[in-house]
Amino acid sequence: MARKTGSHSEITGPKIKQAALVLFARHGFAAVTMRQIAANVGVQAGAIYNYTPDKQALLFDLLHGHMADLLSKWAVELVPKNPIAALDHFVAFHLDFHIKRPELVFISYMELRNLSEANFKAIVEQRRIYEKIIYNLILSGVVSGDFLVPDPKITSLALIALLTGPVDWFREDGRLTSDELTRQYCILTRQALGVSAQA
Repeated sequence: MARKTGSHSEITGPKIKQAALVLFARHGFAAVTMRQIAANVGVQAGAIYNYTPDKQALLFDLLHGHMADLLSKWAVELVPKNPIAALDHFVAFHLDFHIKRPELVFISYMELRNLSEANFKAIVEQRRIYEKIIYNLILSGVVSGDFLVPDPKITSLALIALLTGPVDWFREDGRLTSDELTRQYCILTRQALGVSAQA
């Protein structure tokens, strides 16, 4: 199908994804129609299919892109060798990345169930890769004697949940600055991993 006159894929495509993100976060995936997304962008309903095959593809693109961006940004981080410093670095990275993307984080958790089986497996695999990063970091600290935890796997999952929580309530104009938030959560995660106050 030919694109409608005057449409620009490099502009309209990203606008469609952004509109879908906002509407999915506000109303839920199931309640949003392709017609609503098209109207939000300002294109005819039929034109939206020039940029995406269906609503499922839009949801997957959003979730997959979110995780791909997370993993690619971590891949270029200069992580300290010392386990405690590496933990602090991970805390700062995770908080900074997620509090800047509240809508993406929200739908990544709330709408995962609406993915097709194949798409669900793809996102879960990306999550496992990220979970392994903090797991390996914790395990390294356990081996070195810097961390004291009974189960590094459970601890890694608990820390990710703990560090993602501020997305629900943190506001840049609130009581804490982002730097103060990071400082507080570095203390919390150190305590959770049995790091002494003097470390």
